[in-house]
Amino acid sequence: MAILYISHKLREIEQIADRVTVLRDGHLVDSGPMAGRSKEELARLMVGREITEMYPPRTHLPSDAPVVLEARDFLVPGAVKQASFTLRRGEVLGFGGIVGAGRTALIEAVLGLRGKSAGQVLRNGQPVVLRHLRDAVHQRIAYLTEDRKGKGLVLNMDLRSNVTLLNLRAHCHPLIDRRREEQAFQQAIERFDIRLRTAARTAAELSGGNQQKLLLAKVMSIDPEVVIINEPTRGIDVGTKHQIYHFIRELTEAGCSVILISSEMGELIGLSHRVAVMCAGVLSGVLEGEQINEHEIMQYASGIKGVGVDEQRYG
Repeated sequence: MAILYISHKLREIEQIADRVTVLRDGHLVDSGPMAGRSKEELARLMVGREITEMYPPRTHLPSDAPVVLEARDFLVPGAVKQASFTLRRGEVLGFGGIVGAGRTALIEAVLGLRGKSAGQVLRNGQPVVLRHLRDAVHQRIAYLTEDRKGKGLVLNMDLRSNVTLLNLRAHCHPLIDRRREEQAFQQAIERFDIRLRTAARTAAELSGGNQQKLLLAKVMSIDPEVVIINEPTRGIDVGTKHQIYHFIRELTEAGCSVILISSEMGELIGLSHRVAVMCAGVLSGVLEGEQINEHEIMQYASGIKGVGVDEQRYG
């Protein structure tokens, strides 16, 4: 039996492929035996240039950086029990753990997207009530969902409308100012390097990487101070990953704070100042400095280390 295996995960290709074919922008770039090729060479062929540093240098986080978001004692029945965390200005706080550990449930509860949940949210030290995503937007908190097709974008809508949808009021006086909306769209194309043959397309017609950049443009339209990114590089090519990693670093350099939920160990290690690890609904530990490595993260994610885990009861 012959197997045709399509993947952006270069480690998988390196381990299982006998031959490899690289496409870029709809054109055949190279094809030949996998033996003797490195992941770095494949990445160069895929993006058309060298990627010497996949992850940008980590920004310095002052020890006295103020806390901009705090979650206290959050409980989501059947998913999360008694989880608390803080996020500081200019920080990337990573959330690690195996699938089903409760990372997304916790963050969505904080944002008011989980109805049956309990807990307290503080924004810049002051208690706030988030019952809906509108409340989070009002607090300048942006959320980039892991499900860009089902929850992030309106696939049958044009690109310009997708970009301005979250902040539509800024373009209404009182009716929608199409010229202003178009200007915002063009700025988004340039800022996020959204590749288009023509703007007269729907979101469904874009590649996965360009859809993700379109979703980034949408959530960044509210000019947030806190950006929560759930699985930022799922289903996108290595070149777009590189762009998104550098964009995250630009956010922190500008003083924004980022919560990064990722199943990619390299992303957590390469981008995070601290990593909060969840296991079976419990926030089992928060790692920083030299603790942020694959071995330690897995120790906490599997329950070997950290807060005790009772998988039968969630409070």
